[in-house]
Amino acid sequence: MSQTGLSPEAIGFITQAQKDASRAFRLLRETRTISPSGTLFYGVRIPDEDKLVTLNYAGLWAENPDDPITAVIDFDGNSLWSNPPGGTARYLKLFKKHADIQAVSHVHTPHLGAYSQAHAELPLLYVPNRRFRFSSKLPVYINRRQPEVDFILDALEQDREVPGIVEANGGATVWSWKGLRDLTNQIVLLEEGAQFQILARALGGSQLFGPGVLEQQWKMGKLVPPDAAVADDGTISYAAAQAAE
Repeated sequence: MSQTGLSPEAIGFITQAQKDASRAFRLLRETRTISPSGTLFYGVRIPDEDKLVTLNYAGLWAENPDDPITAVIDFDGNSLWSNPPGGTARYLKLFKKHADIQAVSHVHTPHLGAYSQAHAELPLLYVPNRRFRFSSKLPVYINRRQPEVDFILDALEQDREVPGIVEANGGATVWSWKGLRDLTNQIVLLEEGAQFQILARALGGSQLFGPGVLEQQWKMGKLVPPDAAVADDGTISYAAAQAAE
């Protein structure tokens, strides 16, 4: 494939990203995290360069569905690789505005998809989805007269830790501050949480966290220091502040 303006370091990063994406595609398919039609792609920031590698899942009819369709674009949308970039280009504004975001994925999964069909926000009531963040829900993107990336930027303005959105009548868009592997884990956990919450409706519905859950989880995730007290509504009291009073 033709390559334009790519450093040896970028080529090495792209090669590893292709390997990670291939493994992620297989894992997401084998665990039935992605829906059978296979709507899935990753966009990953190339370190120290204003470029993205895009990795698209080839889908049902590919001879090797785990072989990513790879492209590279710069932050002006110029193609630096012979393959077209797919959907990642629409998130360029996200990467430009948030230099710490490393990867994004648009994905259709069965249970996040159910929330999308219902135009429903996803409450984060599955413990692993709260361990490393204060965010309590994924917002739902409904009005497509507003570009999706602008809705995402608005969501991040309101909640700096929100890890994704539900796309009404479609799937979900999820991002990571760490990279492709972390992003894949987040997709799995968000889909698991959506699945469990839907299953719980047969038993009366998901409940809010019980006493001490947020304090336990946020200390495990090192979001709060060991001597902090967390009320069941999420209010944090720090020991140093209490001592000063």
